[in-house]
Amino acid sequence: MDLTLFAQTAGAVPVDVAGAEAGFSLWALFWQAHIVVKIVMIGLMVASVWSWAIIIEKLFLLVRIERRTNKFEDQFWSGRSLEDLYASMAQENNRSSAALFVAAMREWKRSQESMMRAGFIGVQQRIERAMDVEMQKEMASLESRLLFLATVGSTAPFVGLFGTVWGIMNSFRAIAISKSTNLAVVAPGIAEALFATALGLLAAIPAVIFYNKITNDISKLAVRFESFSGEFSSIISRQLDESV
Repeated sequence: MDLTLFAQTAGAVPVDVAGAEAGFSLWALFWQAHIVVKIVMIGLMVASVWSWAIIIEKLFLLVRIERRTNKFEDQFWSGRSLEDLYASMAQENNRSSAALFVAAMREWKRSQESMMRAGFIGVQQRIERAMDVEMQKEMASLESRLLFLATVGSTAPFVGLFGTVWGIMNSFRAIAISKSTNLAVVAPGIAEALFATALGLLAAIPAVIFYNKITNDISKLAVRFESFSGEFSSIISRQLDESV
């Protein structure tokens, strides 16, 4: 009889442990959570997924832009005539420094008739303005949706903290209702709270890290664009002086 009771007792322990582990799985914590905590968790998961989509898209875009910039600058400084280079690139979907070059050459072509009639006054200013406008378009394209990463990085921990506070409130409410401080009463609410905090950090940390990296890479590209714009403006100025 004693052996039977011992066997029943020994066999009951793994079942309880398995049930406890199942009850505290991530999926179980989500379904057991309060509706407010569920909304917080869903919002943080959506923000995390969307942040990663933006991060991946921007990283690939920056790599592609840098390659195009390197390729164009190699062609530009290879000694090839500006007219031939413009003719080969005018109909393409240009990005980076190539877009600045095409915009400047297009304005140069448009200004040739006015140069013949009224001289060279204002031509260089119009070309520089055309490059500035194109550079602003490029920077706006590169910086698009980065505000979302900054917002997630700065607010996700606080949203997770809100879920934490709500979960702890549920724990104290459960204690008050059951009039017991048993761990089985307190643990579910605390686990929900910690899960919400973890999701907030999971969304915020990558957003902050990659926001800083992407903005730094964009700043480096902006310096390259400005440098090319200044150098090309000097080339145009010399050609205008030679035409006087």
